[in-house]
Amino acid sequence: MHDPDPFAPFIADRLWNNAPPPSSPWRRRLQSTLRMIFAVVRDVADGRLSLHAASLVYTTILSLVPLIALGFSVLKGFGIHYRFEPLLKSGLAPLGSQAQVIAERLMQFVDRMDVAVLGTVGVALLFYTAISVVQKVETAFGEIWRVHTTRPLVRKFTDYLSVLLIGPVLMFSAIGVATSLIASESVRELETYLPLTLLIEAAGQLVPFLLVVVTFTFLYKFLPYTRVQTSSALVGGLVAGLIWVIAGWVFAAFVAGAGSYTAIYSAFASLIIFFIWLNVNWLILLIGASIAFYDQHPESMALPPDRVHLSNRSRERLALSTMAVVGTAYYAGESPPTTEALRQRLHVPGEPLERMLAALSQAGLLAATKGEHSGWVPARPYEATEMKRALDAARTIGERAGFDRSQITADAPVTAVEGRIEDAMARAVEGCRLKDLLTRPDDAKPGAGDSSAENPRRAAAQAAEPTPRARTGTR
Repeated sequence: MHDPDPFAPFIADRLWNNAPPPSSPWRRRLQSTLRMIFAVVRDVADGRLSLHAASLVYTTILSLVPLIALGFSVLKGFGIHYRFEPLLKSGLAPLGSQAQVIAERLMQFVDRMDVAVLGTVGVALLFYTAISVVQKVETAFGEIWRVHTTRPLVRKFTDYLSVLLIGPVLMFSAIGVATSLIASESVRELETYLPLTLLIEAAGQLVPFLLVVVTFTFLYKFLPYTRVQTSSALVGGLVAGLIWVIAGWVFAAFVAGAGSYTAIYSAFASLIIFFIWLNVNWLILLIGASIAFYDQHPESMALPPDRVHLSNRSRERLALSTMAVVGTAYYAGESPPTTEALRQRLHVPGEPLERMLAALSQAGLLAATKGEHSGWVPARPYEATEMKRALDAARTIGERAGFDRSQITADAPVTAVEGRIEDAMARAVEGCRLKDLLTRPDDAKPGAGDSSAENPRRAAAQAAEPTPRARTGTR
């Protein structure tokens, strides 16, 4: 299949291939920022973020009332539900005069919802529709972060409910504390001084922005099923918060001048404008997630994930290097390296590394440990496992995409040459075990005339000697 044309090849070439090495820290930061902007614009132009945003709009429409009802019920239990409607109107403020109407309609739907009438099935559907939004967001974040594994079912239930139940309480509690602090007597006394008055007014306007940043940062840190650095999540939250504020001003100006929508769509105009604003909000959230990812993984900015292709030789090197890093940690008694640790250690993008780990796991060479941030350990003793098994696993990665070499018509001369290649490879690594990939202190001593590099058969025999139980025992 022919690869699609790269996005803005001239700019990409200037940012990566023809870019001179930065001579100062601020130039390096500027180059990194320009590369990140290019990568995010490329992702938006590619259409994936827009597709996820549109999907989230659809899910939000179905679950908006259950989400508000669930949050409102939790806040009512804590006695702070009266702050819900003003915050809802504040979030819809860019819709202009339609914000009041939409907020009141949504609150009317919530007031009419009677749990006693819904029954058990109705309550279960209520929770499911509310949880589906969080699940869709996690799926979108997983694609942005190049993560193909998801939370276990039990973890999904507990984590999603934590977001839906505890999140609103913390947010509105923070709003209450900030409002009470600004309205306190001591602050009012300080307002008599003009400079402090301006400062207090600025702080009052800054609180909503900070709450938006904290919300974005929390989602970027918590929802991706991988380890996200707090600094990267904060960078994504800050940029997404700034974009959200600017988008609010622009959208408010758009709504003010969108009289034609009302003339054309009549009563549906407010609904259409509301859907557009929802789509903009979800797109901003996903852009912030993309920024957080690129801040943590700058090596992934050069190419989109579907254009990272490794040659056969690169796959073989990646397979052996992965087995070496995992084996070294295991036999040294260290903690199992995670996928993220392997990515940083081997300097390889996440997409090909995850495919390699899946191939090695399916070949029975590696196994993932249990836990939230699972690591990788050998599935078989290295001293009893032939090195060719790792090379064979690397060569079969492409065959797991639904098309393998058995489907290609080959005449007898072709298969004969293939057989000779296989035999040559088998002879080249005959007697070599995975333990030969590991660095041992004895190998580094000078004067060892019969080293493992010169005599792989002897190295394999030495590696096959019994090792202490503490090193080879199953963890």
